[in-house]
Amino acid sequence: MGPPPPVAAVRLAVRRALGTLAPDRTVLVACSGGADSLALGAALAHEARHHDDRRAGAVTVDHGLQPGSAARARAVAAHLVASGLDPVETVHVRVDGPGGPEGAARRARRDALETAARRHGDAVVLLGHTLDDQAETVLLGLARGSGGRSLGGMAPVTGRWVRPLLGLPRDTVRAAAPVDAARGLPWEDPHNDDPSYTRARVRHRLMPALEAELGPGVAAALARTADLLRSDADALDAWAAEVRGDARDLDVATLEELPPAVRRRVLRRAALEAGSPATDLTAAHVLAVEALVTQWRGQSWVDLPGGVRAQREGDRVRLV
Repeated sequence: MGPPPPVAAVRLAVRRALGTLAPDRTVLVACSGGADSLALGAALAHEARHHDDRRAGAVTVDHGLQPGSAARARAVAAHLVASGLDPVETVHVRVDGPGGPEGAARRARRDALETAARRHGDAVVLLGHTLDDQAETVLLGLARGSGGRSLGGMAPVTGRWVRPLLGLPRDTVRAAAPVDAARGLPWEDPHNDDPSYTRARVRHRLMPALEAELGPGVAAALARTADLLRSDADALDAWAAEVRGDARDLDVATLEELPPAVRRRVLRRAALEAGSPATDLTAAHVLAVEALVTQWRGQSWVDLPGGVRAQREGDRVRLV
């Protein structure tokens, strides 16, 4: 028996995700009007009507980055209402701040979705990331020299954020997208093809080159690698969490006995608890703090983002 048709595959993935949630919890789909999120929205609407008696709605975010974006957001919202989703909201955001256009847009979108979810009773938000998105995330992490947690890619569930389609190829998901020609949907974000964006280059240049040289199945293999690394990272995080004591006042002898992967997690947690921002704290910072434990030659401190200082004082490392 072959794989199920695309529409059935997407519906099944959404059904399984909904089955893990409390039946009275509202679910919102984040829908841009692209094929991936439209397919996800259609599947949620179908499941809410036929298999899962819960409140199911949607949020579309207008970033205001292209001409006509507000009108397009209204068209997406009208399509979602017609599909049977309720409530449906359109949120307009301002994209600015650090991190470049990609980072700023992602931050503004996440904040808008978070606010909408809280407004609807701590709702769950479904995101349309696919197996191919996961593979691209792993490659970007490799290029940055990231650790196992980053290479673990996107988790299927992180708090209120649920990604039902991570196990499905992008082509399968897009084949399941409804076509609403009257409203110009699906819509393709021009940034997805803009070579000035790193992810666009990975998608349109690097991934095809890898498939051509290594054979088909590269995306699935990278996604499988992410799953394995994420499981390892979860286990190491759990181990690090068992290390007792004040995270701002650490015993050097205890740290020396830990495997490096666990020790670095303890030190990173300590830095975060002391006030160092997660967005600015890098692996290089953590390694510098670790040197106070494993390569101490009398150096007194390491300055970290957020005005945090790690100090070695005798047999203690303190973060202040």
